[in-house]
Amino acid sequence: MDANEVIREMEGALNKNYDALGKELARVRTGRASISILDSVRVDYYGTKTPLNQCASLSTPEPRLIVVRPWDKNLAPEIEKAILAANIGLTPSSDGEIIRLPIPSLTEERRKELVKMIKRYGEDHKVSIRGTRRDSNEMLKEMEKEGEITEDDSKKASKKVQELTDQASKKIDEMITQKEKEIMEI
Repeated sequence: MDANEVIREMEGALNKNYDALGKELARVRTGRASISILDSVRVDYYGTKTPLNQCASLSTPEPRLIVVRPWDKNLAPEIEKAILAANIGLTPSSDGEIIRLPIPSLTEERRKELVKMIKRYGEDHKVSIRGTRRDSNEMLKEMEKEGEITEDDSKKASKKVQELTDQASKKIDEMITQKEKEIMEI
């Protein structure tokens, strides 16, 4: 193993961190309709818990409406139950074939709560990044101690680790700021 492998491992860990934060932020409901709100919904599809998008087509024909069209018409009541059970703050209305999910507008108080929540997500992911930095630096020190890399290589790699950490922290701030704008938009 060399210093470049430590850097590559750190980059991989940071990318996983961005993906995880992106998924968490996608689940946060803004005032606009987004199909990703339904990612956590699992429908009892002939005895198997199936993701909603695998047993129905989902669309957003209007900014404040999600339409769910079950592939099997008999599945509509099960989908309604699953949406209510998912506790995502949406109440389905169905005509037996199509399920409509109107997105209620957010109150100012709820918007502020959501912003606090996403900032907490961002802080949690920054803590994770700092942990990744610590692990990478410890690996570099250990490699230097074992004589696998030189002191110069260790210092260069540690500097690169810090640069990656700073970039990651900045990217997380940007992701949070973007989501905050979405939430506060009326």
